[in-house]
Amino acid sequence: MKQYLRSTFAKALRTYLAILPFAVIGGITVGLYMIEHTAPEVIETAVAQMGSYQALIAVTTIQSLVYSLFAWVVGYLIAYRLDLVKPFRFEAAVLKKVCPAIVVLGLLFAADYFVMGRMIPEVAADYEKGISAAYFISSLTYGGVIEEILLRWFFMGLIALILVMIFARKTDKKEIPVWIFIAANVIAALVFSVGHLPATQMFFGRITGLILIRCFLLNGLFALFFGRWFRKYGIQYAMLGHFGIHFISKIILICVI
Repeated sequence: MKQYLRSTFAKALRTYLAILPFAVIGGITVGLYMIEHTAPEVIETAVAQMGSYQALIAVTTIQSLVYSLFAWVVGYLIAYRLDLVKPFRFEAAVLKKVCPAIVVLGLLFAADYFVMGRMIPEVAADYEKGISAAYFISSLTYGGVIEEILLRWFFMGLIALILVMIFARKTDKKEIPVWIFIAANVIAALVFSVGHLPATQMFFGRITGLILIRCFLLNGLFALFFGRWFRKYGIQYAMLGHFGIHFISKIILICVI
């Protein structure tokens, strides 16, 4: 057992090296994005506490590294237990299935500007600020890669493991009921959506039915697709999907705004 844990832990650390650049770039650009989009008085207070803008960016970068390393290593151990660790490569047959869906989802994600922007003035005003380089890159690196590690690889896997321990403790890992992974996917998507409610409240200053629907659509609907691809094909396809919808939607918005 100890040998198994050491071996799996070592594999997790080695594979994390592929994630490391995304964690660094994502942490830096998230810090830059926060400086750009957070209220000036809030940023000035944070800078006064930390000493400089560079220190603030260093903190977001360290947080990105710590969170992603912990979630990747623990998530790897969980995924191995649930038979969710798949070869980290892209296969043509799978890409033919997921890429058309990614394009459609990217178009739907961009539709937020055209649909919700007309019904909620704050949404249109926020989009009109444009897509900065920091926003664009952070959405691809932190959003597309690190969030998938946190929410699918770790959190969805953890929920699935808990369900297995309750309902399928003696089941072989290759025979775990599919409903467990579906339930874990739905729960993870709902928790991710609910987790955005405080920020949504701060941004709009209120929560209406329409704003609530928008929050759950943007943060929950797409997550269901990523979770399904993670379960069926591997975490790299969830990352590709998340990365892809941000890339497609941001390029569309850059062209039209």
